[in-house]
Amino acid sequence: MNYDLVVRSSRVLVDGEFQPAAVAVIGDRVVAILEPDAIVETESDVQLADDEVLIPGIVDTHVHVNEPGRTEWEGFATATRAAANGGVTTIVDMPLNSIPPTTTPEALALKREAAAPQAVIDVGFWGGAIPSSLGHLRELWEAGVFGFKAFLSPSGVDEFPHLSTEQLNQAMDEIAAFDGLLIVHAEDPATLDAAPATEGTSYAAFVRSRPDESEESAIAHVIDAVRRTGGRAHILHLSSAAALPMIRRAKDEGLRLTVETCPHYLTFDEEHIDDGATQYKCCPPIRDHANQELLWGALVDGTIDLVASDHSPSTAALKFAGDGDFELAWGGISGLELSFRAVWTGAAARRIPLSTVVKWMSTNTADLVGLGHLGRIAPGSKADLVAFAPDRTFTVAASELAHKNPVSAFDGTELRGEVSRAWLAGALVGDQARGQLLRRR
Repeated sequence: MNYDLVVRSSRVLVDGEFQPAAVAVIGDRVVAILEPDAIVETESDVQLADDEVLIPGIVDTHVHVNEPGRTEWEGFATATRAAANGGVTTIVDMPLNSIPPTTTPEALALKREAAAPQAVIDVGFWGGAIPSSLGHLRELWEAGVFGFKAFLSPSGVDEFPHLSTEQLNQAMDEIAAFDGLLIVHAEDPATLDAAPATEGTSYAAFVRSRPDESEESAIAHVIDAVRRTGGRAHILHLSSAAALPMIRRAKDEGLRLTVETCPHYLTFDEEHIDDGATQYKCCPPIRDHANQELLWGALVDGTIDLVASDHSPSTAALKFAGDGDFELAWGGISGLELSFRAVWTGAAARRIPLSTVVKWMSTNTADLVGLGHLGRIAPGSKADLVAFAPDRTFTVAASELAHKNPVSAFDGTELRGEVSRAWLAGALVGDQARGQLLRRR
């Protein structure tokens, strides 16, 4: 058989284990896993270096691209190049902070129109569940979004208002009727209102202003809605380990609940964040080291299902507004290019294998959005492949990252791992590869 591409490595991730193999590709699909020294006819025969492994492309299901409308914050050209540099071959774009937000089929069409000529990797889209879109979510689902994002507290942008508890239940009723997926920013506004105020440049005060109880209360409302409807819900960017016991109970009960956390919660801790360092501001906040270790443990035991970047960039002027005042600075971490390597760095320090990190950030994220042909290397899977050197190290320089604005909490951090090459649908990214716009299957 004449193959289009064969990639050989002493370590290929197949069925959750690394093994010597040659991965054979025809068109955009893996068609065979061969012996590493198999003699074949192929248009391109690639042998990876001794320190490189072959893994499936990372699937990041939580990315704010912001185009159209706030393209000065980020755009599809810069975001997808940054993703590719970090081994990410598929992103799913959040319905805010673009203008208009992706809450109607017409707004979704504008997103697709903006992304189509620029994306160098594959891009899918979430829809938005806001008060004005309730009752019309099926139309957006049928237009191909992967699910619906809702905030239970103010989102930070006026055009994407949050849902009350009553409206959350209305959204769950509507979405459960067509077996869709609701993804939730889970912080309770009443708890936030009752918390101590942010005090200027104090990071500790900022954390106190968004206490664990705000996540616990909001997640409890989501669990109640899932239990009542039998529907599906996903908790975004879990920051507080205090919510883990109720999540475990919900899963033990058989409720259709999944949970993610983010690289910044697994990398940074409150004890090492200086006052005025608003590059670390995100909501919910980065909490203390003990909390961080509990998040790692919950990933290992499966309570937390996956890790996604929550790449939420802005201009430097917004990120540092108020000269270190946490009340005034924009909240969000720019980490798309670094997310996989940041998690791998933390995992390696805890003796967690690379195969597990790939499961969290590729297999499980792909499965969340029903893209089962991604996130694995097997016959029939899409040929999204990454050559990765797990033991090479580097120090992050924010000015050298590909996302639009050179601001990142990871600036100056030493990380492990180098992405040397990536293939999208069997074509080299940055060469002949062109991203596709994905629709829910």
